[in-house]
Amino acid sequence: MAHHADWLPSSRDRQLSMAKDWISVATPKADPWDIPPAVLQDLGSLTQAADTALSTAKNETTRTPVATAKCREAFDGLTAKMRDMKKRYFLSPPLTEADFISLGLKPPDPAHTPSAAPTAQVRVETFLMGRHELGLKIVYVTGSPSDPANKGFRIYYAVAGSGETPPARPEDLHESFFTKRKKDLIQFDFGDSGKTAYFAVQIENDGKKGNWGPLISALIP
Repeated sequence: MAHHADWLPSSRDRQLSMAKDWISVATPKADPWDIPPAVLQDLGSLTQAADTALSTAKNETTRTPVATAKCREAFDGLTAKMRDMKKRYFLSPPLTEADFISLGLKPPDPAHTPSAAPTAQVRVETFLMGRHELGLKIVYVTGSPSDPANKGFRIYYAVAGSGETPPARPEDLHESFFTKRKKDLIQFDFGDSGKTAYFAVQIENDGKKGNWGPLISALIP
């Protein structure tokens, strides 16, 4: 199963920096934001564990498959905690716009403006990022990125190993995530290394979807 960062930064260094910022910003506001002390303690422990694991995995003398796996596990735990905190404590008042910005989050938009269905077509290109990671780049085939109907992208994917039937068309891809970035990152499980990932993308705008881009494939490092 692949993992996508969503609103999180795409690199582990930046995820770690965000977690540290959260601790700094949220600790003095724990009471008015109704954040239990144990939640911040857990975030601090997970942040420290991720920091140590990342340093070990990046060091040439200590970087091993085991260290890489432990680093992935540490960041899985950290980002899961951050997702839970954002959902439970950071999505509603008493947080102000300045509070959202201090946490590295986009303030919610109270106004909803109906928009048109997208007509442009895009394709996805891949590039290497790290072990079990692929960078994804959105390239326009038709249409313009400045068109307000082209707000974001629904990237569909699947993973197939040796002896498994690969998808034959974009409609065969059932896993997906939404992004507004022209460049993004997808992370795969340790056991997916050497398998083939398949991708296709549609522009998506408030549930309205554009034309399919071509089905492409890439080897998972």
